[in-house]
Amino acid sequence: MHNIYDALVVKEDQDTADQQIIVTCEVEQLLGNDRIRAVAMSATDGPIKGMKVTDIGVPLCVPVE
Repeated sequence: MHNIYDALVVKEDQDTADQQIIVTCEVEQLLGNDRIRAVAMSATDGPIKGMKVTDIGVPLCVPVE
């Protein structure tokens, strides 16, 4: 079960151009039926349907000085 603001990582070892795809997302809305709405934190060029998504289980965080 996902929680609002949890971090998700979409990762694939190689795309068609032999480049690794890693996109970090943040859960923004729970839609029901195991579906969510998320916001990507970087460019979304490359991800395709069926890629593996890992729920980190904690919100995104950044260091602040």
